[in-house]
Amino acid sequence: MGGLAHAPLGRSGIEVSRLALGSWRTFERIPREAGVAVMTAAREAGIDFLDDARYDDDTGTAPIPTGWSEVVFGELFRAAGWRRDEVVVANKLWWEFWPRQSAAQELDASLERMGLDHLDLAYSERPPAGLEVDDVVAQVGALIAAGKLRAWGLLNWPADLLAEAARSAAAQGVPMPAAVQLPYSLVRREAVEDRRTIDALEASGASIVASATLGAGALTGKYAGAGANGRIEKERDHPKHAPALAAGDELTLLGAQFDASPAQLAIAFALAHPSVASVLFGATGPEQVVENVAALEVLERLGDDGRARLRAVGR
Repeated sequence: MGGLAHAPLGRSGIEVSRLALGSWRTFERIPREAGVAVMTAAREAGIDFLDDARYDDDTGTAPIPTGWSEVVFGELFRAAGWRRDEVVVANKLWWEFWPRQSAAQELDASLERMGLDHLDLAYSERPPAGLEVDDVVAQVGALIAAGKLRAWGLLNWPADLLAEAARSAAAQGVPMPAAVQLPYSLVRREAVEDRRTIDALEASGASIVASATLGAGALTGKYAGAGANGRIEKERDHPKHAPALAAGDELTLLGAQFDASPAQLAIAFALAHPSVASVLFGATGPEQVVENVAALEVLERLGDDGRARLRAVGR
């Protein structure tokens, strides 16, 4: 397995690779051999941070209504030859069936589908109405005490709730949240760079795991020509995508000067933030894994001037 830079995940004692491989609406939609190839490429590149998530089937083809992604993830994980003790596996607590289903029951169901006995990290979605932050912290703390989790994190929580979670964890003697997964890109900076978020992260010591860094593919520059295939293919002319598509064009020009692809530069932007431990991405082929991992080397080559020019993209 190749070497790759790592960073600490909050105060958890866990270290993760600076790039994380996600599986959101990916692996069950591509041939199984392609999924194994992606997993194998990630392993060989030194990625040891894998992010899975349960979601409901919207294709009408999955054998179960929710969590088929977890079944596929577990099968690919084993087929690619991962050793459980050499990788950090994350998943989500959605609270979708609360109060009928507790956090422990939701996690147990996910672990059964994945074929695992514990998670290294579980991100909690924002609590639904009627579920207090104190209750979330207490339930997660019990899962850590039971050995089902090594650490916990927060998914898309606003700054005030991040701060409340840290206060509650301190009061209850529960480990602080280790990570916060937030969207962060050249055209979507506010969630991470907001002063209140920065203060809340300082209180808990939590790291950021950056998501949506490629702007649904718009920042890769692939939509510059006709015939592109991707998430926004059918709505590329919608005004909401105009800033990201324009930034993708800027990245193409900048990349020509630094021998870097637009995707590598977009990822390098997120990696440069001091609070970002890892950048999450999905891939449908091994070549995407190889390209994205090279963003670390690109970041080193940019230097101070190149980084300043990169930060100016999308402004």
